[in-house]
Amino acid sequence: MNGAFYVGATGLSAQQRALDVVANNIANINTPGYKRTQARFSELVSPLARPDDPSADLAPGAAAMLGVSVDASPRDFTQGPLQVTGKAMDVAISGGGFIELAGPSGQTVLWRGGTLQVNPDGYLAAANGMTLKAMISAPAGTTGLTIGEDGKVTATVDGAAISRNIGQIDVVQVKDVTTLSALDGGLYQVANDRDLISSAPGEDGAGVLKQGVVEGSNVQLTDEMVMLMLMQRAYSANAEVVQAGDQLMGIANSLRR
Repeated sequence: MNGAFYVGATGLSAQQRALDVVANNIANINTPGYKRTQARFSELVSPLARPDDPSADLAPGAAAMLGVSVDASPRDFTQGPLQVTGKAMDVAISGGGFIELAGPSGQTVLWRGGTLQVNPDGYLAAANGMTLKAMISAPAGTTGLTIGEDGKVTATVDGAAISRNIGQIDVVQVKDVTTLSALDGGLYQVANDRDLISSAPGEDGAGVLKQGVVEGSNVQLTDEMVMLMLMQRAYSANAEVVQAGDQLMGIANSLRR
């Protein structure tokens, strides 16, 4: 069987998967705190030819490329643009790290920030309903919340002149961000909580909190469009490899003695 078919097919499949990665980035261009993913390509090689194999058409110890594949797509955790909203319930991290949320089953969910709310039980929660793992409760009659860069949360109750300290939002860092799995809405989950390093905002390399600010996606539309054009050309080139293999097979089939 002509190997061009397999080489071209692996290329077409890899480019299709890479296209899915770019499409997902573009779809999340307005998702707060979203981090873009990148397609990584690797070569597929045949097993090494055995020196005693008379059918091997390769030199002993040699390997032939059999195509290309897309490995697990890593995420780019560079800082996204900070957009000032002026809303007191918006919070973002300027720098590295995540805010811990309590997932539906009690698991730790990592969040880069967004819009906060007070849930029916009186606890601060993300807009998706997940409460902050710090379990910060807003007192009854709270008229305003202030979140400092150091993570201290104070509440103004019934218009009182003196604010009340109600909790602390820490920032956690991940030992290896490649171990994070992405969830919907710009959320992430770590495989093991022991991989998390908790610290006060601004300490030990952790970022600081910004109130009235939302971190935008770090997706750049121009970069993604350039990638789309490159993938289109690569897809076309692999399709031509398959077509050339088909033409060679047609020539071989039409040979006469």
